[in-house]
Amino acid sequence: MLKLTVKPGEYLLIGNEIKLVFAGGSANNLRILVDAPKEMNIARSAALEKKMMEAEPGNMVTHYKEKGISSEARQKITAILKEERRKARGQQMQERANARM
Repeated sequence: MLKLTVKPGEYLLIGNEIKLVFAGGSANNLRILVDAPKEMNIARSAALEKKMMEAEPGNMVTHYKEKGISSEARQKITAILKEERRKARGQQMQERANARM
């Protein structure tokens, strides 16, 4: 087993296909991003324990894709993003005008 100390934003490469990114955390919790091919099974030990399985090759835990959001929610999100962009452009224009004075 390899023990490493990493800083937020640093990553580990495992072979040519797997990338683990340390995204930060607190004293008792770490956030790790896993970038791996879809066909690779990635399961937390808690999920394996819940299913009473050992963390061994071949023990697959099935994960299901989350349902998409409704079109109404998508429209609301789009409207909010457009409004935020409009406000940001207005602030930039105001800052430029103030800088010219």
